[in-house]
Amino acid sequence: MGQVQGGLSPDERLDWLRAVLPGLASGGTDLLVLPELFANGYNCGPEQLRARAEPADGPFAAAMAALARQTGVALHYGFAERDAERVLNSAQCFGPDGARLGGHRKLAIPPGFERDVFEPGQGCMLFTWRGITFATLICYDAEFNETARHVAAAGAQVILVPTALGAGWPWVARSMIPVRAYENGVFLAYANSAGTEAGLTYLGESLIAAPDGCELARAGAGAGVICADLDMARVAAAQTRLPYLRDRLELRLT
Repeated sequence: MGQVQGGLSPDERLDWLRAVLPGLASGGTDLLVLPELFANGYNCGPEQLRARAEPADGPFAAAMAALARQTGVALHYGFAERDAERVLNSAQCFGPDGARLGGHRKLAIPPGFERDVFEPGQGCMLFTWRGITFATLICYDAEFNETARHVAAAGAQVILVPTALGAGWPWVARSMIPVRAYENGVFLAYANSAGTEAGLTYLGESLIAAPDGCELARAGAGAGVICADLDMARVAAAQTRLPYLRDRLELRLT
């Protein structure tokens, strides 16, 4: 999972990726998760976000697909998506053959400048790769227990969360996100930005949480990459030990 320095241009972001991918590929990494709006920058201003927005198959996507093919590493990243007159905060994944595996449009748009730029998405699309079922939630999406519960109940074993979490919200990354993994018995990869961007200081602290809520890896405040091996047997074991997904259906709430 890549924790990327904020404030870089789209070309600089691709240059960073070209520099780190060969080493990751040679080390056996098969999937790299990158932050929210990786392609564009997050706090670069509404006009810049609109100007940098591209279709899901635009030039930046073509560059990412080519890098996935060249290195054999699947790439999951956030971008500002232009769909006719709409702009959406989106994420998508390209497999090592360069084919698009799946995508997601951010459901919950938080207060602030995002509401001046992005329309909310609708629905959660799962995708399967190498026999594993993945779902994507973007930043604020994952702060609602309903969203993680929804995709876990639909069969997701791994939830990928590109984010742009500021330093003022440490409890989200340190407490809430590991709980999302635990309460659903799934792996969760939370990929944040690092450093500063136009006055916004990112928390960093990207993490990979296991189905029992334990942290497999956590980044510090700076840019870098963290890695973990995911054993899907841990999903089945966690959901058997604490069958929240099944037993919630038997709750008599009214």
